[in-house]
Amino acid sequence: MPARAPDPHTGLSARLGAALQRAWWARPPTRAARALRPLAALYGALARLHRRLSRPQQVGVPVLVVGNLIVGGAGKTPTTIAVVRLLRAFGWLPGVVSRGHRRHGRGVAEVQRDSRASDCGDEPLLIRLRTGVPVMVGKDRVAAARALRAAHPEVNIIVADDGLQHHRLARDLQIIVFDERGAGNGLLLPAGPLRERLPGVRPADTLVLYNAAQASTPLAGWLAARRQPGVLPLADWWQGRSPAPDSWKAVQGRPLLAAAGLAAPERFFKMLRDQGLHLSIVCALPDHDPFDELPWRDDTPDAVITEKDAVKLPLERLAQGHAATRVWVVPLDLEPEMAFAAALKRHFPHPPKYRHQGD
Repeated sequence: MPARAPDPHTGLSARLGAALQRAWWARPPTRAARALRPLAALYGALARLHRRLSRPQQVGVPVLVVGNLIVGGAGKTPTTIAVVRLLRAFGWLPGVVSRGHRRHGRGVAEVQRDSRASDCGDEPLLIRLRTGVPVMVGKDRVAAARALRAAHPEVNIIVADDGLQHHRLARDLQIIVFDERGAGNGLLLPAGPLRERLPGVRPADTLVLYNAAQASTPLAGWLAARRQPGVLPLADWWQGRSPAPDSWKAVQGRPLLAAAGLAAPERFFKMLRDQGLHLSIVCALPDHDPFDELPWRDDTPDAVITEKDAVKLPLERLAQGHAATRVWVVPLDLEPEMAFAAALKRHFPHPPKYRHQGD
């Protein structure tokens, strides 16, 4: 499998996009960001109108929404996985609904362990593999939630992944996730990274979780630690195995290619270097990169990738291409502090002892 060739037509747009990203995270706002404030005001007005016209609909069970206020990843998917695990520990039987970003098709579909990421989205497939709970995807989250309940009547709470701005799905609680970048320059799109304005105080129906070493906005919240337990071969990862405690030794002392299709890939590369790995080549790919073409050459001995990218690389694809590259996967666990778990349990203390028939 040859490595992907650079597309000359995307050079200018990539540079413009990078410049815009730099402006979003600069504080105070740059001159370029301030020049976009009229468009940001229009975006804000349209967002408020959309929210006002949305009529929240109940789906018969409690709904918890996980999302962020900024464009791009801040740790929503690992937060969703962590929240699902906490709810199960409390005795709930959760299911997950998600849009399925960049998937083929727009209708409602259930995610299976053998689903293709292209059909259901990389993050929903990762959630299904890591948690084992039912996952339903669909642009219409209400329809997805109702389909999930119909297919899995045992589910007594629904977690909506990346559904903060989907106001038609009524919610009992929402979790807003930030990373160390916080709210950036504090401006709405396109002048800044915010999808909606940062509230002055944390609303009563909201928990804030910082996927960072410290709070990155004025909102009161809790911290979560990112933990990379080790590295394991792609085949072992697909079989659901966990890394051995000393697994990092398997890739230390050799040149590695690292690839990441994330919103903030440098965080992944830094983590690998912190583990003492020698990265001879790094491939920072666009978020949700489909991996249609592998980002390494056939003669690359070892490549290290994220779980989000591993779901797009089934084993038979490598076998068909006779690739000699050893592909290693680094799982990511998010561990919220105990006070966050206690706050979550206060909102959802006990699951119902029985289900009411009908909505």
